[in-house]
Amino acid sequence: MKAQPLIRRRVVVAADAFAEVVVWRVPEAVPPSSHSFQYRLAYVVRGECVIRYDNERGKGDHRHAGGTETAHAFTTAERLMTVFGADVMRWYCECGRTCGSLPDRDARWCRQRDEVGP
Repeated sequence: MKAQPLIRRRVVVAADAFAEVVVWRVPEAVPPSSHSFQYRLAYVVRGECVIRYDNERGKGDHRHAGGTETAHAFTTAERLMTVFGADVMRWYCECGRTCGSLPDRDARWCRQRDEVGP
């Protein structure tokens, strides 16, 4: 079986920012990952990738942000999407964007996060 594309989507978040999600089901895990997905979730602002979650041979599941790369624990594709979405909203609110310009549910998340901390 060849890699099977599951999703490839680009969502415009602002005039100068977009999120891109690409996920494939693979016949064998990409070492050292132990799951059957290969993925790339990226948030790009003004042409610069500011957040990225991906897995690649030899590195496994990891996150890029602020010029650093850290391992992250992949549990499910749904959880990965949730964590990525929260990271995008956090960046949006913390890096000079106006949370009020987000849809109401997202702006509410930012206000709650500000009240209780990250």
